[in-house]
Amino acid sequence: MDHTGNMAKSVELLYDKAKKYAETNAELFALNAVDKTSDLLSSIAARVLIVMVIAMFALFLSFGLSFYIGNLLDAYYLGFLVVSACYLVAAILLYLFKDTLIKLPIANLFISKLLKSKHPGSGYFHQFKDTNHEAA
Repeated sequence: MDHTGNMAKSVELLYDKAKKYAETNAELFALNAVDKTSDLLSSIAARVLIVMVIAMFALFLSFGLSFYIGNLLDAYYLGFLVVSACYLVAAILLYLFKDTLIKLPIANLFISKLLKSKHPGSGYFHQFKDTNHEAA
């Protein structure tokens, strides 16, 4: 009877440790998700801010260039027409090459931010690394 009682206590202790391990793992997963999400959102916010500043610069540069070209052509509307034609060409080129210029870099940003580890060698994919085939 004593052996059965010890075994029951051992199983109960093992169950408690497994339950605590599972809870700790779930909490760690949640904290990692929050960390990666905040890193991704802060990176996106910084890039949006930079794009907004560049857009304002481009806007005022466009106005200046339009007025300058319009002054050279003796008609301000022609200056705005020339600059808008340049933007049309740029828009067509962006549309044609949107996968390589827009989609791929954004996808790579998301992937690198979500899979990045703050501690080298401890990322999710590190556990699958084949150490037998590394160069000496």
